[in-house]
Amino acid sequence: MKTLIDQIGATHTFENSPQRIVSLVPSQTELLYELGQESKIVGITKFCVHPYHFKSTKKLVGGTKKVPYEKIRLLNPDVIICNKEENTKEIVEELSKICPVWVTNIITVEDNFQMITDFGQLLNCRTEAQKWNDKLAFALSDFQNFIKDTPIRKVAYFIWKKPYMVAGSDNFINELLKLNHFKNIYDSKGRYPEVAIEEIVQDGDPDFIFLSSEPYPFKKEDGYEISNYTDKAETILVDGEMFSWYGSRLLKAFDYFKMLHRILEK
Repeated sequence: MKTLIDQIGATHTFENSPQRIVSLVPSQTELLYELGQESKIVGITKFCVHPYHFKSTKKLVGGTKKVPYEKIRLLNPDVIICNKEENTKEIVEELSKICPVWVTNIITVEDNFQMITDFGQLLNCRTEAQKWNDKLAFALSDFQNFIKDTPIRKVAYFIWKKPYMVAGSDNFINELLKLNHFKNIYDSKGRYPEVAIEEIVQDGDPDFIFLSSEPYPFKKEDGYEISNYTDKAETILVDGEMFSWYGSRLLKAFDYFKMLHRILEK
């Protein structure tokens, strides 16, 4: 019997370590795999694209916002893994009628370390969790050394079109922007504000406009359209997974960020 507290402060008691897991968060599905939990995962969302083979070996249970409760119930899970941002409070409450729902809340890199530690305790894989935290801590330190002399540059990070939406403050994307010495021109507008593209110069006149590959898959043509509203900003397509996926993906993100900065320096 063990009692643990998740990242929204909910207390959970387990007689045994969970053996049947449903994960409703793509980045956390990838993390669970990296922690050696593949055999325990019985259900994932259609957006859980890493590792690739899961889509043919695991039961697909909808998305992150539309959840087939009966299909999940029939999988007889011991725990369901959710996230405060990805899954609504109503979804979590309904899923709690099936089994314990472990909710993560990742805003900072420190939150990411805590999530991995928590999974180690929850799923009895403390050694693997510690190995991953050690790797991430080393990579973080290395990246901070890489970035230390890079000047602060103003950016806008677009996540959606029609309407245009950007990453604002109090989210993981903004934390990674800050880590990269990027000043988010929309960090005082809320978490994911709608913006008027024709007002981007007045809003902060960024040096770079980042167009994410997800959730909206921006293309080069979108960059041409947006560039009509600014004289100086360079428009760049960026890998949304690297800026918004937490968990083990962060290790690859640090290498990606180094590559991105080398491109921006040219």
